Amino acid sequence: MASHSSPLPVVSLNHVSLLCSSVQDSVKFYHQVLGFEPIKRPSSFNFEGAWLYNYGVSIHLLQRDSEPQVLPKSSEINPKGNHISFQCADIGIVRKRLEEMGIKYVAAVVAEGGIMVDQLFFHDPDCYMIEICDCHKIPIVPLSSALLLKPQQSCVRGNWNYKRYHSFAGYVAKDTKDDEILKDQRTV
Repeated sequence: MASHSSPLPVVSLNHVSLLCSSVQDSVKFYHQVLGFEPIKRPSSFNFEGAWLYNYGVSIHLLQRDSEPQVLPKSSEINPKGNHISFQCADIGIVRKRLEEMGIKYVAAVVAEGGIMVDQLFFHDPDCYMIEICDCHKIPIVPLSSALLLKPQQSCVRGNWNYKRYHSFAGYVAKDTKDDEILKDQRTV
């Protein structure tokens, strides 16, 4: 791959696309379990599918053709496998709701510098792995000053919209919703 001085001008994650054995079953799962709402999909598509939206991202579900196509096969829940991760406000409530819905899950804990992050992993109807976590507890700390964003750029983390601001000592993360400083200055 050729080396370029700057990355592509990407601004955000738009959607995740998943191949399904039953679009109807997957719509029901993503709506009832994760709160995604069905949205209008372009009528020009000549294949079955559905679009859902919530949390600033879309999930595009595509009906698998009758021809064999690759779908996840393992019923084993392996936290090290490919997965989609969602932020939650209360991991205890999520755990209780998964149990009430009869959804099998695997729990994991990540410890970093005295911070404990809880993770719950489970499968959708086609064995795509989903993670629910309280990962907001771990601060985003750049490994180099190149990762600091310019003041006009933002990144979405959970339900908060952060902007990074340069400072002599490091950076601060500022909540653009209510203008309250969320993180103290950090040395980079």
